[in-house]
Amino acid sequence: MKESFIKLDHGEGGAATQRLVQDVFLRHFGAPETLEDAAVLPGFSRIAMTTDSFVVRPLEFPGGDIGKLAVAGTVNDLAVTGAIPKAISAAFILEEGLELTLLDRVVASMAATCRESGIRVVTGDTKVVGRGEADGMFINTTGLGFVPENRNLNSAMCREGDVVLVSGSLGEHGTAVMVAREGFGLEGHLKSDCQPLADLAEALLAAAPGVRCMRDPTRGGLATTLTEIAGASKCGILLQEAMVPISAPVRAACGLLGLDPLYIACEGRLLAVVPPGQADAALNALLAHPKGKGAAIIGEIRKDPKGVALRTLAGGHRPLLALEGAQLPRIC
Repeated sequence: MKESFIKLDHGEGGAATQRLVQDVFLRHFGAPETLEDAAVLPGFSRIAMTTDSFVVRPLEFPGGDIGKLAVAGTVNDLAVTGAIPKAISAAFILEEGLELTLLDRVVASMAATCRESGIRVVTGDTKVVGRGEADGMFINTTGLGFVPENRNLNSAMCREGDVVLVSGSLGEHGTAVMVAREGFGLEGHLKSDCQPLADLAEALLAAAPGVRCMRDPTRGGLATTLTEIAGASKCGILLQEAMVPISAPVRAACGLLGLDPLYIACEGRLLAVVPPGQADAALNALLAHPKGKGAAIIGEIRKDPKGVALRTLAGGHRPLLALEGAQLPRIC
């Protein structure tokens, strides 16, 4: 690259755009067979597709960056449906003045996360807007995966007696991003849990093929995700506060700032509902995987009452409702 900063020229489709594509994107992602406007992929009978946009601030945070987040978030949305992720698109909206070294780090991070997930960026787009119009960088992704035959996961399939598991401690992504953005004078080891989970999901499904559903508890956190499952299954969910894994740094930060970690986004945690007879196998499979070392059984599905409740450490029952408003904006 001749330039050190993003210019409006980089979004015009000319020589500057070609340099940007060649020297940054293709250098990290590798060149596809053709540089057409769309990628033609082999067809399969059951295709899963997801799309998402990422507008996190700051662009880099402890444990990740907007690029890693974009790939991991897309991969995880596919994986929790039971799909095997295969390909991803990446569209960038870049602000004039963005440092190319920062863009290079983000794209390199995306490429590394793709390699970890066994997928490729197969098509994309780049637009450049004026200063003050994009807060540095926005990324939109679309993911494509294939669902094996006879694999059907659905929140409506949950039944009374089913067991609820999570793959690790909660609230780490949202808390780490918030502290990186605002500071608040906090010190400690707050780090995002951002990571792709396709391999963890496959390990879980191999050990517990009767898994009812899996979810990716991002915006709205664990509590909001569980209210969606309870609504779809028309059942109740009872959580045990003593069993819900929350790290000491997250608990301390949330206590100081008046936030509830049950409503804070995760970006590297898997939530699953499994039949009671497969609960031990599911838990052991999660614990045996490097990305599930903090896994725990946290609750169960009940027929009544409907909705989600938390049995507190004091022995009471606290209803958990879907999040209203936003505790932490711009975290993904």
